[in-house]
Amino acid sequence: MAGGFRGMFGRVREALFPSRKAPVQSTTQAGQVRDRRYGGSTKAMAAAYGVSPRTVLRWVDGSRHPAGRHQEKLRLDAVDVQTTERGRERKAKQLQKLGAYSGVTVRVGRAHTFDIRGSDAVRARDVHLSLTGEQAAALARAKDESEMREVIGEALADYFNGGAYGGFTADDFEYDVDDFDLN
Repeated sequence: MAGGFRGMFGRVREALFPSRKAPVQSTTQAGQVRDRRYGGSTKAMAAAYGVSPRTVLRWVDGSRHPAGRHQEKLRLDAVDVQTTERGRERKAKQLQKLGAYSGVTVRVGRAHTFDIRGSDAVRARDVHLSLTGEQAAALARAKDESEMREVIGEALADYFNGGAYGGFTADDFEYDVDDFDLN
């Protein structure tokens, strides 16, 4: 992936909460995810990952490291547990107060739609967006990547609706989530 393991969800979380980056070590990630998401229950984490409890214990003690889909899920979960619901809500309220210009900017790579009266009027291109306080707050509150995609889709629709075309909705746009930056 172009953006590394973090995906869109991880990049947004790390940009909005810079002091809450996921740990690099998989042993630390496994321990934090087990403790914070599964209340310290090795069995619950093993069931969620579809592995044995012994495998989770090995991830935590460092004698084994997750691979493939387990590695990706663990890294995303580690990013998620770095911020609490209360912390996300506090940040969202701060961003919301900023109004029309939050100072949060997004570069969406290769955004495109082909649903404009049957033409390709909007070609695939990088789009730079300045998010409103409401949009930035919605990103802070988002619980998963699909909610983040919806917020960015709405921001893209707002951007293009201000131009000559109009009538766009969040679902009208496609973009490469690995070619996405938030500042």
